[in-house]
Amino acid sequence: MMLKTAEETEEYQRVSKNVGKGLAVIQEELHRMRIATKAQVESLEIQKEVMDLLEEIPKLPDFLVALRPHTVWEKTPVKLFCTVEGNPRPIVKWYKDGVPVDPLSTPGKYKIENKYGVHSLIVSRCVVSDTAEYSAVATNQHGTATSKAKIIVKSKSPSFLKTLLTSHVFLCKHKRLFFTGPAGAGESYKLLKPSKLVEMSVGGGAASLTLPHLAKDDEGLYTLRIFTKDGTAEHSAYLFVSDAAPSAPGAPGAPMSVKAYDINSDYVLVAWKPPNTVNEAPITGYFVDRCEAGTDTWVQCNDAPVKICKYPVHGLRVGHSYYFRVRAVNSSGISRPSRKSDKVTALDAAESERLQVIKIEGKYDIVIKDDDLEGYVTIPGEPTDVHASEIFKSYVVLSWKPPSPRGRAPLWYVIEKVSGTGDWQRINTTVKLHSPRYPVFDLQDGQKYQFRVYSVNMYGSSEASAPSEPIQKVDEDGVPSAPGHVVATRNTKSSVFVQWEAPKHLKHLMGYYIDGRVVGAKEWFACNHKPFKHTRFVVHGLIPGETYVFRVQAVNLFGLSEESQESSPIAVEPALATPSSPFGITMLSSDGSSITVAWKSPKHCGGSKVNAYYIDKRDADTLVWKEVNLNAVTERMCTVENLKEGTFYEFRVTAGNMAGVGLPSAASVPMKCEAWTMEEPGPAYDLSFSEVRSHSLVILWRAPIYTGASAVTGYFVDMAKKGSSEFVTVNQEAVSHRYLQVTGLEEGESYVFRVRAVNAHGVGKPSQLSEPVCAKAIPGTKEIVAGVDEETGDVFLSLEACEICETSKFVWSKNYKLISDCPRVAVTTKGRTSRLTFTNPDKDDLGKYSVIVTDTDGVSASHTLTEDALNTMLELSYAIRHPIVPLKHGLNYEVLEKGHVRFWLQAVKLSPSVSYRFIVNDKEVTSGEGQKISHDVATGIIQMTVDHFTRANEGTYTVQIHDGKAKTQSSLVLVGDVFKAALKEAEFQRKEHIRKQGPHFSEYLYFTVTEDCTVMLVCKVANVKKESTLHWYKDDEEIVPDTPPNVMSGSCALPLPLFSRKDHGVYKAVLSDDRGKDTSVFDISGKVFDDIINAIAQIAGASASELVLQCTPEGIRLQCYMNYYTEEMKTIWKHKENKIASSEKMRIGGTAEMAWMQICDPSDKEKGHYSMEISDGVKTHTRTFDLSGQGKNLHLLKSDFFFFCSDRGRVVGGLPDVVTIMEEKSLSLTCTVWGEPTPEVTWFKNEQEVASTEHTRVMFDGGKFASLVINKVTPEDSGKYSINVRNKYGGEFVEITVSVYRHGEKIPEPKLGQAKAAATTPVLPKSPAPPSKTPTPTPSKTQTPAPSMKSPTPASTPISKSPTPTPKSPTPPRSVKSPTPPRFMKSPTPPRK
Repeated sequence: MMLKTAEETEEYQRVSKNVGKGLAVIQEELHRMRIATKAQVESLEIQKEVMDLLEEIPKLPDFLVALRPHTVWEKTPVKLFCTVEGNPRPIVKWYKDGVPVDPLSTPGKYKIENKYGVHSLIVSRCVVSDTAEYSAVATNQHGTATSKAKIIVKSKSPSFLKTLLTSHVFLCKHKRLFFTGPAGAGESYKLLKPSKLVEMSVGGGAASLTLPHLAKDDEGLYTLRIFTKDGTAEHSAYLFVSDAAPSAPGAPGAPMSVKAYDINSDYVLVAWKPPNTVNEAPITGYFVDRCEAGTDTWVQCNDAPVKICKYPVHGLRVGHSYYFRVRAVNSSGISRPSRKSDKVTALDAAESERLQVIKIEGKYDIVIKDDDLEGYVTIPGEPTDVHASEIFKSYVVLSWKPPSPRGRAPLWYVIEKVSGTGDWQRINTTVKLHSPRYPVFDLQDGQKYQFRVYSVNMYGSSEASAPSEPIQKVDEDGVPSAPGHVVATRNTKSSVFVQWEAPKHLKHLMGYYIDGRVVGAKEWFACNHKPFKHTRFVVHGLIPGETYVFRVQAVNLFGLSEESQESSPIAVEPALATPSSPFGITMLSSDGSSITVAWKSPKHCGGSKVNAYYIDKRDADTLVWKEVNLNAVTERMCTVENLKEGTFYEFRVTAGNMAGVGLPSAASVPMKCEAWTMEEPGPAYDLSFSEVRSHSLVILWRAPIYTGASAVTGYFVDMAKKGSSEFVTVNQEAVSHRYLQVTGLEEGESYVFRVRAVNAHGVGKPSQLSEPVCAKAIPGTKEIVAGVDEETGDVFLSLEACEICETSKFVWSKNYKLISDCPRVAVTTKGRTSRLTFTNPDKDDLGKYSVIVTDTDGVSASHTLTEDALNTMLELSYAIRHPIVPLKHGLNYEVLEKGHVRFWLQAVKLSPSVSYRFIVNDKEVTSGEGQKISHDVATGIIQMTVDHFTRANEGTYTVQIHDGKAKTQSSLVLVGDVFKAALKEAEFQRKEHIRKQGPHFSEYLYFTVTEDCTVMLVCKVANVKKESTLHWYKDDEEIVPDTPPNVMSGSCALPLPLFSRKDHGVYKAVLSDDRGKDTSVFDISGKVFDDIINAIAQIAGASASELVLQCTPEGIRLQCYMNYYTEEMKTIWKHKENKIASSEKMRIGGTAEMAWMQICDPSDKEKGHYSMEISDGVKTHTRTFDLSGQGKNLHLLKSDFFFFCSDRGRVVGGLPDVVTIMEEKSLSLTCTVWGEPTPEVTWFKNEQEVASTEHTRVMFDGGKFASLVINKVTPEDSGKYSINVRNKYGGEFVEITVSVYRHGEKIPEPKLGQAKAAATTPVLPKSPAPPSKTPTPTPSKTQTPAPSMKSPTPASTPISKSPTPTPKSPTPPRSVKSPTPPRFMKSPTPPRK
């Protein structure tokens, strides 16, 4: 053994020491553990003893672990846990909002467990209605304890409960909302904010967006976005805005998107987008208008239309605000104006750039203008960088940078131009420019120009700027090229997806216009009215099933490109896809081992017919689905076998079409498999609707599968408004059929329905609620039309569907029972129209027929075929199958002017191949000598003309017509009195024809009355010549009128002036020449005479003056002047409404010019109201006079009248009655006149007023002396002269007869003329004069009394000294002078010869 070294020994000792220490520690730890284990065992023994003691002590329930609240998504489960203690062990019950939770009431919904002292409630597939406060109540004999927790069920994402898009309003339910509208250039969307053009409202659970001033600018995609803590939801709708009616036919639509750019102190650049032109003429230009803010006056900015969609407007006022609008122009007119732009204020854009802001200590701002840094500089510097910012063929916009320094005064600019090497010319001579922009319009094509600018202020002008680069106008051929290949594909049943290739040359593209056209139509229609920026577009609002083609145009500021090529035709059908999920799974019956279920069709068939259904099942307590059928079910009903009785099952259904199988439906409610034993029937199912209109609909259903203890005898239909639980039974008595028409609905209201079957034991279970149906007809809905085929005569019912798709079928029913292969009817379909044709219609076909168009939104209609309607159609059918030629007029005759007789009839329609024949007295007559037969297809007339109609033509006439399959005949019996009348008329017309070969009367004698009441016998003549003569006769005595008749004028007249009973007689006019003569006779007697008097009375009565008063020697006289008066007129005088008869006291009479009534020796009894009535047989003309005397006696009235007339105008003296004078002498007629006031004097010769000339001078001196001087008289000056002196109180009319004889001739014997009194009451002269021997002349139209002849001395008293008695005639002798009537009477005029 080797010896250890010292180091090894030291190491050994060190290790031994450490090991010893470690062993000691281990031993100590083992000892401690033994002691701890012993203490623990002792503690457990003590605890066990305590627990055993506690189990024997009673204890109240107590929750060791309480319930916790939960917030979960809907359709997910939630589990509530709790741990409870108590002695004895408590029983735990669960409550929902204080109501006990019963798992059996809703199988599969709730599951309650108690494992290992842990109590739990599991709620499966939570819905929002499961949100509630749940509680666990622990109970033992010593008390109760409760633990509560709230469960909140949330939707996975926010949803729109209702969305509505109208032409200008969006409406939806909301949370936190943002509206976005059509995006601008380069934007994905634009956030909308409230303004005058956009109104937003949020409240009441709804949000609305209103566009109160809708324009095409508003067209685009609008999106409503909802933000919640749980997520985001949004709904979008594209708003289409079409043009308003054009201002003129063919005028373009309005431009849009008008905006102002490059705003300066007196200049802006206005830009816009062009409208779409579909069928209108191309746009030739635009007018830009401006309106200053605060006014309503629009001013046109450009005189000539600008051809591009930009225009520079200058001449604005600094600091003023403006609006702009644009109107498009084409060959048909001017469009409506666009929406006005936003308000634009004309301000210097560079003003803010010339300000510098310096901050001091972050608190103070010091603003320094560049002018302050430039120093005191008065004259501005020159502008820089002169260039053209806009170059077009119409104009060029010059731009430059303002000068620096600007000077110490307001600044403006002067522009000069030069072309080539010419001189510089100033171009803004009349306009001060304040902006560094200026549009130039008058540049020549093909020339290059340079421009330079001066800065000017009150101190002077700067140097010229450096010239611009040469600038030349460019052509405006800048429209983009046409878009490329256009492809249209199916989208929905009323929309098509259109996409295209962008143009090869974009040229600042604004967007695209898409146009559509129905295949076969000529007119295109606009699909959008605002340029769309993308190369794809969904065209909405198309007719389902119709075929369209589309084209696209690109748009930029130069206008629209050429149209693209048309797309291929495409029918409007939904895009092919898998169907949506079925829904409404309902249980129809159960026998303990099987359940029969039914469901409703998918809402969307996916563009093809649903031809398969697959059913899955599962136990309500499991999540695993099992297939029921491997082979597809085609009916919407299935019986699921091999089920366990008493188990709850859930079902779901999946639909399939040619595109595949869609998504499965939602799971049904748990259905318990147990045998139905109730005596009442089960539920009806498959509720559907047809013929939905504004106030009615028809509901249909299928019979229940489970009928109960007896057969089903009827049905009740219950109805409630959507959202209401208050159902109303529609039919008071059960209906036996499985349909019911419901009426009395409110238009636009939505309803739900249910059906209950009835048998002998009572009313069964109600059916599942129907889907809500809105009482509103589909737009474009048409009804069934009953008619008869015009070609075949078939009776049919026809419906034209307002919408249709490829898979649609027309399903016809009679009394709502499907019409299958029935020999009584045949169904044919062509396009959108289906026809049900009756093969042999009779009473068995009466009933109600309905048709449903499948795969549509409920297109359907019905028609009740009644017996009356069927009989009417059968009659029409017989007429078509056994046609006749319909006649407008049967066979008739007419006599022509030569005495020919025309037999004719008229058919409604004739074909060119018509054949016919005339049969007279059973013998066919053909066209030949004596008769002519013809027809006219255009008018349908068949005729035969007999040239010489005699007694041999009496008999029966028949026409037989054959036209294709149709035929008819018409007869005319011409015998007896009818034939005699026709023969007489024919002979008369023959004579008339012969008469008209020579001169004849085209209109026989008739009468007219002129305005002056002259009766004219008038006739019209024809076929006359210069040699023709016309003679007048009365009672066979010839009348020679003053003016010979002029037969060449075509009309001749015989005047009968002053018509009265003396004109009774037979008048005859004879027209003759060498060709013959014609006579017209007119008998004036009886009714004809009365008619003439009435015609005279009509004119005379209308011209009658008001009644006037005159005083006469016998008393007073009421007079009425008129154009003409005769005693034959029906004239009645009345006093106090009592008719006056002519007597010694009251004399009634008249002259040709007036009607009068004389009151002799008047007294107070004669006071009162007087009237005169003239009747013309139709109207009564009344004139009245109130003879009251103002309270005086009538005896004094006469004196008052004389006093009243004393101031009248009159001739005092000086005039002779007759003047005889030799030729070449001078004649002076002078008299003295008087009146107050001074009268007016008028001289007349032969009733014509005398004017003052060199030959004849008229003078009136001093208001007293009136003279008429004729220098060197001639025989032509002979005649009857008169003077009229009058003032407001009346006047006098005096006549003088002047005779001029030649030298050497015997002086003619004087012939006195009679003067006519112009006053009322005659005044007797001092020396009487014999009455005039000349007759009283007839007055003219202006009725006045005749003036009296002047006596040498005016009478001072009314006492007559003449032995001659005063005549009773209303016309006084010429020796009597009487005052003139008062001024209310007509002024006197010369008498008429």
